[in-house]
Amino acid sequence: MDKLKVAVLFGGQSGEHEVSRVSATSIINNIDREKYEVYMVGITKNGQWYLYSGDVHKIATGEWEKEAVPALIGPSTKYKGIIAFKDGSYEFYPIDVVFPVLHGPNGEDGTVQGLLELLEMPYVGPNVLSSSLCMDKVFSKRIFLESGIPTPKFTVVYRKDVNDAEKYEYIKSEILEKIGYPCFVKPANMGSSVGITKVHNEGELFDALKIAAKYDRKIIVEEGIDAREIECSVLGNDNPEASVAGEIVPAHEFYDYDAKYFDEASKLFIPAPIPDAKMEEIRDLAIKAYTALDVRGMARVDFLMDKNTGKVYLNELNTIPGFTQISMYPKLWEASGKPYSKLIDELIQLALSAYNEKCTNW
Repeated sequence: MDKLKVAVLFGGQSGEHEVSRVSATSIINNIDREKYEVYMVGITKNGQWYLYSGDVHKIATGEWEKEAVPALIGPSTKYKGIIAFKDGSYEFYPIDVVFPVLHGPNGEDGTVQGLLELLEMPYVGPNVLSSSLCMDKVFSKRIFLESGIPTPKFTVVYRKDVNDAEKYEYIKSEILEKIGYPCFVKPANMGSSVGITKVHNEGELFDALKIAAKYDRKIIVEEGIDAREIECSVLGNDNPEASVAGEIVPAHEFYDYDAKYFDEASKLFIPAPIPDAKMEEIRDLAIKAYTALDVRGMARVDFLMDKNTGKVYLNELNTIPGFTQISMYPKLWEASGKPYSKLIDELIQLALSAYNEKCTNW
C-alpha cells in the first residue's frame, strides 16, 4: 500500500511560534514512517509559507528557514497538496491529510481550519467553530456556564478602555466587586500562559492589563482560586474518550510560560494523586465540555481543584495542545495505554474519518 502523505504544519504568527516548532519536531520524530510520508511545512513569524526537507532538529532551533523553499498550500479543491518553488520552477506534492501544529492565534483559532475547509483537505483537530470557541476563553466559559459546568468567576475588559481614566475606575470597581484579589489577567485568545499575570492587589492591575492587551483586544479577568492544577486529555469524534488525569506542580506561583517550558523544577504527576471519585468527576467533566463545544479530534482540558474545598472548576480547552516531550497531552495518553506513535496514528485516522463523513454532503 502507498503511504499516506501527511503535511505537518508548524510555526505560525503567534506568541507561541517557538513552542509550535518544538511540538512539530516531536510529532515528526514519532510518526510511523512505515505508514506515513511526512512533508514539513513551516510558517514564519511574518506569515511566509515554506516547504522544508532538511534535518528535523533544525525546526526546533529555527535554522530550518535558511534551507526551506517558498511554498503554498492548495491552490484548489482539485489539486490538494503543496506547491514548492525553486530556481524559477515549481513542483507539486499531493497531500492526503494536514496535521496543524499551530498553537495560539492564526492556527488554533479556526483560521487555518477555515482555509483547509475551503480546500476540502482533511485535517487533524476540531473544525472552524469549535476551534474558535475554545480559543476564546470568554465564549467558551459562557458555554460552560450554559452547560452547567463549573468555571471560575470572570469578567471581561477591552483594550480600548484600559487607558481611559473614567472607564479604568469602573474596571477597578467591577473587578473588586465581582472577582476580588488575587485574580488572573489573561488575553482572551492566547495559550501557553503567554501574557498572563497573577494580580495580588489593585496596585498590580494596570500593568497586568497592559501586558495582556499586547496580545488581544479582549482581556479576561478570573478569580484566583487556591487550587491544584489538573489536566485531562480527550480524544475522539462522536464518541470521545478521556485519559487519566495528571497534576502539575509549577515551579513558579502558577504554571506560567517559563515554568511550563523551561524550569525543570516544575513537576508532573501522572496519574494525579487524587481520590478515585475526583478522577472520574474530572474525566466526566472533560468529556462533557468537549461535547458541549462540539470538539472533534483532540483537546487537553485544564481544571482547577480548590485545595480547601476540593471543588473542581473547568478552566479551558486547548484544541492543539503541546506535543513536546514534556507536554501533558501525549504523556497522559501514554499513561492510559496509548504510546506516542499510536496516538498520532489515531489522530490522523480521526481526521480522515471526519472528512469522509462530511464528504457525503459535498
